[in-house]
Amino acid sequence: AYLRLAQRRLLDAHDLFVAALKEGEADPAALLGSGNSVATTYGEMQDFAGAMRLFDQGLAQRPDDLRSWANLLFTVNYHPDASATDVRRRYRDFDQQMASVLRRLPPQQQIATPAPQALHGRRLRVGYASPDFRKHSVRHFLMPLLAHHDRTRVELFAYAVLWKPDALTEQYQTHVDHWVRVQDLSDDLFAQRIRDDGIDVLVDVAGHTSGNRLPVFARKPAPVQVTWMGYGSTTGLSAIDHILLGPKSAPRGSDKHFAENPWPLPRTLVAYRPTDGMGECGPLPALGRGYVTFGTLSRTIRINHKVVALWAQLLKAVPKSRLVLNSGPFGDARTRDWMAERFAAHGIKPDRLEMGYDSPPWDVLRNIDITLDCFPHNSGTTLIESLYMGVPFVTLKDRPSVGLLGASINHSAGLDDWTASTPDEYLRIAKHWATHLDDLAALRARLRPQMQASALMDEAGFARDVEAAYFAMYEQALQKK
Repeated sequence: AYLRLAQRRLLDAHDLFVAALKEGEADPAALLGSGNSVATTYGEMQDFAGAMRLFDQGLAQRPDDLRSWANLLFTVNYHPDASATDVRRRYRDFDQQMASVLRRLPPQQQIATPAPQALHGRRLRVGYASPDFRKHSVRHFLMPLLAHHDRTRVELFAYAVLWKPDALTEQYQTHVDHWVRVQDLSDDLFAQRIRDDGIDVLVDVAGHTSGNRLPVFARKPAPVQVTWMGYGSTTGLSAIDHILLGPKSAPRGSDKHFAENPWPLPRTLVAYRPTDGMGECGPLPALGRGYVTFGTLSRTIRINHKVVALWAQLLKAVPKSRLVLNSGPFGDARTRDWMAERFAAHGIKPDRLEMGYDSPPWDVLRNIDITLDCFPHNSGTTLIESLYMGVPFVTLKDRPSVGLLGASINHSAGLDDWTASTPDEYLRIAKHWATHLDDLAALRARLRPQMQASALMDEAGFARDVEAAYFAMYEQALQKK
């Protein structure tokens, strides 16, 4: 099973995991703690019910296994049939379990949360904790923020959970005042280091992704703690005070779905710095082909039964149209056949689908007319890359906050009319643009300049917005002192 997983043969891996569990040859708890194997295979193959049963069995045996919790929370975010309340309950259970772990620590391992101290002319000490100070998709957003922080107002600490530095690591180091490698520090020593450094605002840039140090944040070593961008959802930790969100990601009444206090930024969740060598957008493919090409770069974990049904309706509504599905899992022939069967159940023939995996995907995007976003968990970086390549995307509002990422990105890019509130509206938007090709071609031609002029690529302005948020959070903490 692990060999098949390494080969990206996810359907084969899923079948072998299921068989091993059925025959009693595998321990659920051991499987859950082994990287993202089970989360990946069960989620990518849309077996969410099986995944949840397995998580419950495994955590009943090992309730303190943080990797299993991370895998569970990662997977439940994509569950198409889970309500926002169901998802929030899982995160609340995690918070309670983490609190239980901390209560059992001996007194010598407990540190008190420092009280905020008035600045009196000194800089605000901001610490970023991340395993991704390297070549990773986070660089498109974290690097420009660090590069444009006002170092006369903020003193920057980078807490790097990093085993293999690379050339980008060296670049990150030039953008901070203090570079601290913490991968070998225990949670207790890491927390004590943060307290000794006098950090005012501690920022998590990982959430429940691999290499995170959420147990350190649970110890509350800084007076103000924030999570931002690396995960897209609540951490579930009540010890983290705030979550930075995009302007459309936390509508009125959604606070109950976050462990943290939602703090929407005024213009955008991120500022994007593109990869070198992406090339020009090119003309609208449909004008030369005579048919429209829809597409997505999302993995199979996002393409659930509701998404397939809606996309199949769209393909029927737009004659001769094609759908490109391009991401890692589609490099496997069996996965392609499995996905084709799912569309065939809705009356879509295999020749309407173009599946595969290309990296980098810039030529793929150049050959797409309209990108289709998934739900309930929207895509993230690939949506921004799609816009930069001149390809607008249709998105459907869903549960906060991962189901509103697309709406937030569209708003920041000035494309609110591409965001739908219902599946019917999603179909209407996609069909309208697919049948108004001159208008779509004009939008494609101006989309990159429009994006470059928007908040989505205003690196300096974004840094000022984030700094204003940090200072406001810290002032709020001082007033509560």
